[in-house]
Amino acid sequence: MDLHGVDVVVFLVFIVAVVTVGLLKSRGDKDSEGYFLAGRGLSWWLIGFSLIAANISTEQFVGMSGAAAGPLGLAIASYEWMAAVTLVVVAFFFLPKFLRSGIYTIPEFLEVRYNAASRSIMAGFTMIIYVGVTIAAVIYSGALTINTLFEGAMMFGVIPVNVTTASWLMGIIAAIYVASGGLKACAWADLIQGSALIVGGGVILWFALDRLGATPVADLATTSTVAAGQLADDASGVTKFFTLNQDKLHMVLPRDNADIPWTALVVGLWIPNFYYWGLNQYITQRTLGSKSLAEGQKGVVFAASLKLIIPFVIVFPGIIAFNLFAGDMVDADGVTQHDTAFGLLIGKLLPAGKGLQGFVLAAILGAVVSSLASMLNSASTIFTMDLYRKYIGPEAPQRTLVLIGRICVVVFVIIGCLIAPLLGHPRFGGIFKYIQEFQGFISPGILAVFVFGLLVKRAPPACGVVGLLLNPVMYGLLKLLIPSLAFLDRMALSFFCVLAVMGIITALRPLPEPFELPTKTHIELTSSRLAKGLGIAVVVATVVLYIVFW
Repeated sequence: MDLHGVDVVVFLVFIVAVVTVGLLKSRGDKDSEGYFLAGRGLSWWLIGFSLIAANISTEQFVGMSGAAAGPLGLAIASYEWMAAVTLVVVAFFFLPKFLRSGIYTIPEFLEVRYNAASRSIMAGFTMIIYVGVTIAAVIYSGALTINTLFEGAMMFGVIPVNVTTASWLMGIIAAIYVASGGLKACAWADLIQGSALIVGGGVILWFALDRLGATPVADLATTSTVAAGQLADDASGVTKFFTLNQDKLHMVLPRDNADIPWTALVVGLWIPNFYYWGLNQYITQRTLGSKSLAEGQKGVVFAASLKLIIPFVIVFPGIIAFNLFAGDMVDADGVTQHDTAFGLLIGKLLPAGKGLQGFVLAAILGAVVSSLASMLNSASTIFTMDLYRKYIGPEAPQRTLVLIGRICVVVFVIIGCLIAPLLGHPRFGGIFKYIQEFQGFISPGILAVFVFGLLVKRAPPACGVVGLLLNPVMYGLLKLLIPSLAFLDRMALSFFCVLAVMGIITALRPLPEPFELPTKTHIELTSSRLAKGLGIAVVVATVVLYIVFW
């Protein structure tokens, strides 16, 4: 793909506008609360769009559409639709407790509930996963999109476009951006990016269905030869989509599926969802910056409603990419690279010279920078507030804390850029699976420790330490001893083992008095009735979607 004329203008104007708005809105945030939590002044609409934009990046557009083009099909949408229900629970179970405690980071809450050791262990584990897994994967997914679209081109006439050079380009831009502006810059940029991502995904879906309708049935890939025989060449794109992909449009997969068996929908998939949306600093940092509990809850439920839309603009186009471009996904070695699906959609469907290619590419790559910046900001927050201020500089002035956070951003992006090009190896099984599987080393234990500590008031401090340390051992042993077990089922088994051990510890050495959560905040903690009503509607809508696509 080559950008021409108006596409170049649209691309540059969009990127400059996003960066400018973010940096202008973050001016004056010089202390740690302003830099790391946007001064605890975020409104619901800003929180909602920021949650979506921070979540939806090329990690989803590339990884999820690639999984949809592959054997999983629509089933990969469970990560989105189940997340909608998860967000509703987060809004009314986790968020009130987090805001009441006045914390900066999620690990900090473990010190409130258990002890300082639990906080440090979670902070260390989270740092490793952020830098080695999520940051690296987001850099790689964005670089893969650039490489798919511009392979063989030269930047500035001297630098070849490939995954490595694209990784460093995006990493440097994101590092400069977040080091300058902090969370508020990320949130305001996310407002624009979140809107543009949904619009851009809708544009791609429109053109994909149009091309599907115009393509003869014999030239389309399908998993059902019977279905193909039922179609006329002049059938609409929608008709061809639902007929050709009958085997791909199921949310419930067999028990022996290696990625998302039906058992994972019962337990396993809820673990990464609750960890990601309720206990993941990269996401929850936006809700911790709420100006009030009601604003935070409305923002989270608003994000939940947007999650219901995401599969239609990411997963559906990925399936259509399989129908249209299955042959183009095979590389020179004969290996099918499903993660190229989204890049093929942009490069082959959107008309050049009309601004659409420039807009969609800017929205996608801008989202990479935005999401990457958010991750870098969160990782630097954890290091600065949970490790540096706790153990190295407890009396450090606010300016020093902000400086340490900015230094962390630079170090973390360098590590991520070094790891990112390695993720193209087939052994990783795709970007999305890579992220989810490696998070399993920490997510079940973290979720178990939080849930147990909040529900069991007499759980002693030892529960936090033991639960966090036990999970990586359990998950690693299950991976080693039963490699055929789906990683989501490994998460479920690890989660229940950790709960059982914490239950035994509590039975043997309970706290003498029930734990009571202290209130350490100045913000309003009244819950939102409007958010409750909308939350119920989101849950009902999710159930309906699962019934329709059973």
